[in-house]
Amino acid sequence: MWRERLDALEPYLHTWLAHQERDDYWRHGSVCEDYGAIEAAVLAVGGWADPYRDTVLRLLEHLDAPVRGLIGPWSHQYPDRGLPPGPAIGFLQETLRWWDHWLKDEPTGVLDEPPLRAWINDPVPPATSYPAMPGRWVGEDSWPSPSVSWDERPLGGPADEPVIVRSPLHTGLDAGRFFPFGNATDLPPDQRAEDGRSVCFDSAPLHGRVEVLGRPRVRLRLDSATPRAHVIARVCDVAPDGSSTLVTRGVLNLLSRKGRDKAVEWRPGTYEDVEFELNATGYSFPPGHRIRVAVSDAYWPWVWPHGERGQLTVRPGESALLLPVRDPGADAGRPPIVFEEPEQAPPLPVTVDPPAEPRPERTVTHDVATGEWVLEVDPNYGGSRTYPDGLRYEESARETYRIRSGDPLSAVASSRWTIRLRRGDWAAEVVTAMELRATAEEFIMDSSIEARANGETVATRAWHRTTPRTSA
Repeated sequence: MWRERLDALEPYLHTWLAHQERDDYWRHGSVCEDYGAIEAAVLAVGGWADPYRDTVLRLLEHLDAPVRGLIGPWSHQYPDRGLPPGPAIGFLQETLRWWDHWLKDEPTGVLDEPPLRAWINDPVPPATSYPAMPGRWVGEDSWPSPSVSWDERPLGGPADEPVIVRSPLHTGLDAGRFFPFGNATDLPPDQRAEDGRSVCFDSAPLHGRVEVLGRPRVRLRLDSATPRAHVIARVCDVAPDGSSTLVTRGVLNLLSRKGRDKAVEWRPGTYEDVEFELNATGYSFPPGHRIRVAVSDAYWPWVWPHGERGQLTVRPGESALLLPVRDPGADAGRPPIVFEEPEQAPPLPVTVDPPAEPRPERTVTHDVATGEWVLEVDPNYGGSRTYPDGLRYEESARETYRIRSGDPLSAVASSRWTIRLRRGDWAAEVVTAMELRATAEEFIMDSSIEARANGETVATRAWHRTTPRTSA
């Protein structure tokens, strides 16, 4: 069976890059194509540090089936595990309440809870990990909520001159991990370096607390020298000492601004309004801080650069940040939202050993002579685990992202992954490698795999594929 799988293997990257735009390949698995298809009761759970958080709010807004939403400060982990950022909750008890109500008709009170229970993060100095985020739980009786209203904040005054946005292509190295798992380097660090590579629009110091819950939007009046351009907007909390904490962000590809029914092609040489959503957030900006909108046209390695270098021109006075601001009096008279303490079954007696040669999770280096920036990432899956039945599992991985600040065709992403399984006198090992690069016209993919059993190679395969660039 293992040989059959190895013989039929095709790297996912080949398939994914064959569908660079939203087509039927992606639609078939997207709930937004037909919310009415869901008839079962839904408990949607997410975390502000998890890229799936927006789905919770979309399900609350569109489902006709019974639905409840729960969003905490968590990463891409279960809310009871206690991994950063916390605090953890008694998630097993919550799910048991849900299933006992719908599967056993027991009166557990789950429908007495607010349809949305969300954590509002209090401001914190920027850091790549927080054991526990300060903040509080709030409840909303519907979503969209009448306690949340749009606050439109212009990015500049009517007399402000247009500004040019042309970011170094290594902008984005401080984005943090796309899928935070609770590791020490997952979250975005201080954004001052990223802000320096962007065009920033700062509010005046706030006179009072501004609490945000939902998906902010950015509207920009802009022109682009080429239709092949990205627009990246980040919203940051700037403290009086200048430190910049990332609150939320979003990306728009001008080449194919797709609505639900049609594509709108960009026309260089004319100012147009573009408006796009940022990721959902629950955050409280304190008095004395500033709200910063940072605009860039690069975000490597989250966004692969277009094949040609351009620049954006933004009219600040005709652009704005739209914040979903929550009424500070919305909690009056509402009982506090509480959860039980986390509990789990006793874990298996697994012995965990760290890697023989520990290495940093995330490093950034810059070759001053060549201008190349290199981001190296260890996803922290390394080390070994020995299970009660004697199975020993070892894993190591390294991802590398390279780019030169002024050359979009210098972008290269590569990874190398090794997994070993052993028990007694039996052993298996799989080593994979991948490299992705691009010309102005096509993506180039080189992948390989070597599989070994008891020290002998049983399969070696290599792929070289190219595919035309479409909206990239």
